Amino acid sequence: MARFPSNPQPVLRPQDLVVLLRLALPFELAPSYAALGAELGITASEAHAAVERAVVARLAVKTSDGKPQVIRTALQQFLQHGARYCFPASQGGMTRGIPTGYAASPLKEQIRPGSDPPPVWPWKNGTTRGLAFTPLYPSVPEAAARNPALGELLALFDAVRGGSAREQALAVALLEERLQP
Repeated sequence: MARFPSNPQPVLRPQDLVVLLRLALPFELAPSYAALGAELGITASEAHAAVERAVVARLAVKTSDGKPQVIRTALQQFLQHGARYCFPASQGGMTRGIPTGYAASPLKEQIRPGSDPPPVWPWKNGTTRGLAFTPLYPSVPEAAARNPALGELLALFDAVRGGSAREQALAVALLEERLQP
């Protein structure tokens, strides 16, 4: 748990939300911490610490066998009402990367792009040129490439934290649909 000497208040970190979204994917069992870390580009101990912080924040629980389980309604509420304030959007200049927000699936099928460059997660293996949109955690582009379903959830959250009001509303509705209990 991240604690500061003068402030014992636990603090969620951006990678915690990445871990929670991965664990919330439907039809997938919770992997071991080592497998989760490898998939997300973090260490097993970082994955474990992320789950522990999520449990303290009441966004997850541990089952009787010790496996983490996301509290979907709490995660939905956090994504809709709080997470964008905890992890605000940060944008940069033109770069090569992977589309996110309205420029990625599933929103790209519902929103016609304008003339502005699309938001992209900067990544050396990316194929799209656009405006840099800092991902929640540095390993997000690789994790999204390995797990497209996770990439879609992360892109939807980027639309919530950095999109227009219309993009936010569409993204929230799609997140609610995908995170149904």
